[in-house]
Amino acid sequence: MNTWLYLTAEGQDGPSALWPCVLWSQTGQRQPMPLNQTASALQGKSVDVLLPMEMCSWLRSEPWPGRRKPEAQAVAFAVEDQLSEALEVVHLGVGARDRDGCYPVMVIGRERLASVLELLREAGIEVRGVFVDADVLTGDQPCAAWWFGRWLLGGEQSARLALSQEQLALLAPSLPKDLQWLDEREDCAALDQCLTHRPTRAINLLQGAFAPRGKRLPWRIGGWVMLMLALMTWGAIETRIRFLDSETRRLASQNEQRFKALYPDQSRIVDMAAQLKALQNQPAESQKTRIAGLVQLIEQVIGASPVEVQRIEFRAGEGWKIQLTASGFAELEQLRERGRQQGMPIRLDSASKAADRVIATFTLEDEA
Repeated sequence: MNTWLYLTAEGQDGPSALWPCVLWSQTGQRQPMPLNQTASALQGKSVDVLLPMEMCSWLRSEPWPGRRKPEAQAVAFAVEDQLSEALEVVHLGVGARDRDGCYPVMVIGRERLASVLELLREAGIEVRGVFVDADVLTGDQPCAAWWFGRWLLGGEQSARLALSQEQLALLAPSLPKDLQWLDEREDCAALDQCLTHRPTRAINLLQGAFAPRGKRLPWRIGGWVMLMLALMTWGAIETRIRFLDSETRRLASQNEQRFKALYPDQSRIVDMAAQLKALQNQPAESQKTRIAGLVQLIEQVIGASPVEVQRIEFRAGEGWKIQLTASGFAELEQLRERGRQQGMPIRLDSASKAADRVIATFTLEDEA
């Protein structure tokens, strides 16, 4: 059994070292204690942290086109209109694709999660993962569980909620008929079994900016490692310099001979690169390549998609910028996938929803 630390809903309004917690050890026994006592109980062991559903919200994307897993940014754009706050102030944890083709998303305030992790760090607790209590209710059917003084909805259904007895009564007519009922007041062990193994489909909030970094080495070992790396680097640099020096001389002589063979009228070589550039007239060729790439993009990718092009411009060093509108994020994902299939280096730079349309900017990278 994993070691779990549950930060109860009782302490969410005033996070502090006295936050009421419950620790599940590997024996499966509950150990209530304040946060400032958990480090000594854990004895250096890493722990999975369980947050109350009251600190988070849960939603799902629309059915996603294609089987390829989208980037987190694409999912964020797709669910932006369901959020009550701006994307910049929330952290999104994206789960695995469900059987309806949708992606579940757990939402928590960015600063709120950062403050909780900082509180755990100050308490000397090593965090392995961060989950939400309503999201760890596993099973093949919807589930309602009385846990720590309120009802949790979870399991196989499109909802993750924490409700009082009165709120549950109001929702009773809309609850699934096959709802499984659990109550810790009657069978505490049945609920604790949800934590026997880390749930495979539960969303770990340690993603993106909050993803765990590698452990730091102790300073003594780190010092020796740095010294050995420095010595190896110095030796490699010295060897490389000598090799590159000999190769440079060989290639310079070889290039000069080839240049004279290609352009025998260039009897005097002052700056070979500049002379070759002027002779080959590269700017005209580069322009032709860029135009050909744009034509291919319009004919094979954009022309086959139900989108409207608003503006096209070229930026040196970046490539073609195409601003367009679409009816939804699914069309943008299909356009990007079509570009990938055609072997064209296009990427989605930005997307925003306005009224019933989505405005997006794609970039066709400059390969000329």
